[in-house]
Amino acid sequence: MSPKQNDFSKGSVVKNILGMAVPMTVAQIINVLYNVVDRIYIGYIPDHATLSLTGLGVCLPVITIVMAFANLFGMGGAPLCSIERGRGRNDEAELIMGNSFVMMLIVGVILTVACLTFRRPLLYLFGASDVTFPYAESYMSIYILGSVFVMTGLGMNAFINSQGFGRVGMMTVLLGAVCNIILDPVFIFVFGMDIQGAALATVLSQFLSAAWIIRFLTGDRAILKLRFSAMRLKKTRVMRIIAMGTSTFVAGFTNSLVAVVCNVMLQGYGGDLYVGVMTVLHSVREIAENTVKGLTNGAQPVLGYNYGAGEYGRVKQAIRFISIVTISFTVVAWILISAFPVFFIHIFNRDPELVTAAIPAIRVYFFGFCMMSLQYSGQASFVGLGKAKQATFFSIFRKVVIVVPLTLLLPRIAGLGVMGVFAAEPVSNLIGGTACYGTMIRTLWPELSAGEKKRKERSSDGTDE
Repeated sequence: MSPKQNDFSKGSVVKNILGMAVPMTVAQIINVLYNVVDRIYIGYIPDHATLSLTGLGVCLPVITIVMAFANLFGMGGAPLCSIERGRGRNDEAELIMGNSFVMMLIVGVILTVACLTFRRPLLYLFGASDVTFPYAESYMSIYILGSVFVMTGLGMNAFINSQGFGRVGMMTVLLGAVCNIILDPVFIFVFGMDIQGAALATVLSQFLSAAWIIRFLTGDRAILKLRFSAMRLKKTRVMRIIAMGTSTFVAGFTNSLVAVVCNVMLQGYGGDLYVGVMTVLHSVREIAENTVKGLTNGAQPVLGYNYGAGEYGRVKQAIRFISIVTISFTVVAWILISAFPVFFIHIFNRDPELVTAAIPAIRVYFFGFCMMSLQYSGQASFVGLGKAKQATFFSIFRKVVIVVPLTLLLPRIAGLGVMGVFAAEPVSNLIGGTACYGTMIRTLWPELSAGEKKRKERSSDGTDE
């Protein structure tokens, strides 16, 4: 297959981004279904729906950590592949992909052993009570056995997208999601497995997605192939992958940290009910947030390829476009969630007590949701252009420096209690989003403008290739 296939330095920048972003956004939304569908069905289990949902909420930090490690190597290696493809170095791109795959397998096995060994203290640390622990343990014990499939399915799909096969990446996720939607009610209700059935359905679905991805990347259609010869680990290459993926990993890992802190504070100030409320709010957020992730992740291959090819003007066009689209979407999402909170809450639970508690919480939690888009647009630009340190810094800054301290402090101020926990998120979106995007404009824009000017000068002199 010609190396010129999926050349993002040609044609309309907007069209190139949409060609990647639309299927990747659909794939992100579908990917949410793996966990969200579980919560929807669990929320309707007879007799103990709310306790089961709360137990699943306690497991969310574990799920987030597994995904964070998948993104460490997937979103760490994929942008590097895009940059190397832009430079015409496909051999190096394949070595990066092979090393990323091996690291996913190794870390997946380590996580499985560690989480199974320490699951009891971990779940209590993450906010479980004596009442919700049995439900949390039932879900986690099965889910973690499939962590290798989760990591491979999520992480390696990034390498399909980085080659420009956005639709294939979307279909990969769709395969697993459809299986999960079908298997969930069968295992939960028909076989009476309850929350364990939800976990088993998720694991089997992720296995199918992972198998499909490996088949594609070893087949004839792939531009960059997954080869055994590329799987020999090299320290310098692995360190490049980790450096690039650290920002995405930190974002996921700190999300897990925030979830733990929120669960502990909510357990202390409101009990199991408010841990359940946060589970519902987190589920609603995932739907909206993953749409933004799809848009920004879809732009990264275009950003990386054009940056590697020296097309700095096209990089600037791409940044402008994703900024406008993500801000517009999150404004609409904020308005809809604030205007119709009951609709979104009822997707996951109809317990009158939980719904009553969740209505004011969801309005506080999503206030100023549009500021979140600045964080994602800024970080996508840093990652797409290989600026790993900046992307990592702002991942840590928003979650660790802002959200965690606010979550610990606000409940103690003016009797805010549980509402202080929910208020920490919008404050962090405002401060973190503004800082990240503002720094991106002040640092990247001059570099891109200077590169664009030099390229035009070389072109006018007839010295450009």
